[in-house]
Amino acid sequence: MALDGCQNIIANISRVIVGKHDSLQLLLVGLLAEGHVLLEDVPGVGKTLLAKALAKSIGGTFKRVQFTPDLLPSDVTGYNVYNQQAGQFQFQPGPVMTNVLLADEINRTIPRTQSSLLESMEERQVTIDGKTLPLPAPFFVIATQNPIELEGTFPLPEAQLDRFLLKVKLGYPSRDEEVAILQRFQDDEPLAHIAAVVGPAELCALQAARRRIGVSDSLRQYIADLTRATREHAAVRYGASPRGALALMRATQALAGLRGRSHALPDDAKALAHCVLAHRVVLKDAERMRGTTVEHVLNQVLETTPVPTPLE
Repeated sequence: MALDGCQNIIANISRVIVGKHDSLQLLLVGLLAEGHVLLEDVPGVGKTLLAKALAKSIGGTFKRVQFTPDLLPSDVTGYNVYNQQAGQFQFQPGPVMTNVLLADEINRTIPRTQSSLLESMEERQVTIDGKTLPLPAPFFVIATQNPIELEGTFPLPEAQLDRFLLKVKLGYPSRDEEVAILQRFQDDEPLAHIAAVVGPAELCALQAARRRIGVSDSLRQYIADLTRATREHAAVRYGASPRGALALMRATQALAGLRGRSHALPDDAKALAHCVLAHRVVLKDAERMRGTTVEHVLNQVLETTPVPTPLE
């Protein structure tokens, strides 16, 4: 089952973002798989612009939170305020009550505020003063962070990182792409001229179509073997959890749909393994001191884990 509507989203975003087709595809994988995406890269490569362009392309409501050290959990989730005229408390919804939430520079706020997103990201709900409220559907968090700035930042804990389906890096543009950026933004702001190409209801239908993409028994076993191998590697302190295995399966389904197939293949899982699993793996301190990287470990895992054949 091909998810053709997503190609319209990618084409629409490409009117603003020059190049980065692989990154755009990964963002759509996260959206279709009903997960959330962490964009991590150096400042100025277009993380926020990409998030805004995606939000405009899929319609629905959009909110942005600039994470700062003084941000409180209630600034994200909302709070109850007493209305003297009505004689009762009234709920003031926070920015989390939206379809697309841009959590800008999420590692600049305190862990307590970072944790306020955990329930929203996992269960699509918020609990305020003992009352649980559902979030709109679809609900998609795009968080950004700059990896090179250490002063005044609070690294995301493992529990928070595990809620992100994918961790995506944009990278610098090529010379030709940078020239195209200068030309495109010289006289105008392209973001102001794009409109939604799908709506929330259509997007939910695309997510439902993703769930119907076939996953064979052998592919499920292959995904389980990959995640288990991250836990058993000699250099690893903590490997990917069962949530990581589920994330890889759902992302594999989404990528298969974007590639025009009604069933997923091991090649889809291999293509996504780094983006889905890398931020879920914690190396032993001694291995990090020796220069071992998570990328190196995952390369070894992919090389040594048998790929199922014949493909179904």
